[in-house]
Amino acid sequence: MIPIIKPEFGKEEKEVVNQIIDSGQITRGNWTFKFKESFKNYLNVAFCHTVCSGTAALYIALKAIGVNNKEDYVIVPALSFMATIDAVILAGGTPVVVDVDDTYTMDTFYLEEAVKKYKPKAIIPVHLFGQTADMDKIKEIADSYNVIVLEDAAQAHGAEYKGKKAGSLGDLSAFSFYASKNVAMGEGGAICTNNPEIDEKITNWIEFGNHPALNLRITEFQAGIGYYQLQKLDKGNARRREIAALYNKEFQDLPGLVLPYEAENRKHIYHIYALRHLQRNKIIEKLIENGIGARVYYDYTLHQLRNALHLPCEKAEQFKDELLAIPVYSALTDDEVSYIIETFKKIVKSL
Repeated sequence: MIPIIKPEFGKEEKEVVNQIIDSGQITRGNWTFKFKESFKNYLNVAFCHTVCSGTAALYIALKAIGVNNKEDYVIVPALSFMATIDAVILAGGTPVVVDVDDTYTMDTFYLEEAVKKYKPKAIIPVHLFGQTADMDKIKEIADSYNVIVLEDAAQAHGAEYKGKKAGSLGDLSAFSFYASKNVAMGEGGAICTNNPEIDEKITNWIEFGNHPALNLRITEFQAGIGYYQLQKLDKGNARRREIAALYNKEFQDLPGLVLPYEAENRKHIYHIYALRHLQRNKIIEKLIENGIGARVYYDYTLHQLRNALHLPCEKAEQFKDELLAIPVYSALTDDEVSYIIETFKKIVKSL
């Protein structure tokens, strides 16, 4: 079976785990510091904090910018993993859901409508599947109405907008290092910012001292693995882009199929190769029968999932019934890619 997602670990990750065991320092050590510094430098941001998950990163980021009660509205896109909206609810705020465009990221037309109507405290653009949202327009709207921009970059390690890395584009950002991510620790997350005042508030939430705080640390094992994963990120993303380009070329004439595309001024790193077809459930079933991992991303919209306030979300409601994903990770061999292509083509042509 070719899995839908497979983290790629080498000798460096194995060796660092043994080094940490031998050292006896399994938390709050040099590897945690090395990873934070490396990730901060990779993004070209001033501050970086590691936490135990992407959900925790979003939650702490929201608390740091003052989301506390129902009057604190936060705008999120209709298509994302549920953690995006759950973090808002857990922080005490009220999520407002807006539609997505054909890149599967936040539709800025509906965003502006929602900002005018709800006067939110924050906007969370999600860089879904590995491609950034339209950050110039989002920041223009946010600046006009004095709204904070919190990037959900959980799926966008190394993605770029006009040459700048995802996670360095807003007021602050949240990352996940879950097992499926392009930088995989198993579990883990990070919060990044260039704003020293926001940084101080993040610190107060996660570092014990003269204020209540939460223990959301990662271990040295996670940090050591993440450090070496980060060194391989650009090479791995290049391989993902290569595979995605092959898929796009081979699938372009298949009937009824809508392929992903890279929008202008953006660098898509294909955390997920997401495409659409009206008979996606049948395609997934046939792919699995032929030993190829495939699944739905996502079969829900956030406003329907959590019964949230929302503007019209027609595209997201359509897309959730059509989206599917096939393997695109860097560890795929050329033979596996060829098998996926030929099998996928046969299945779609047979429908």
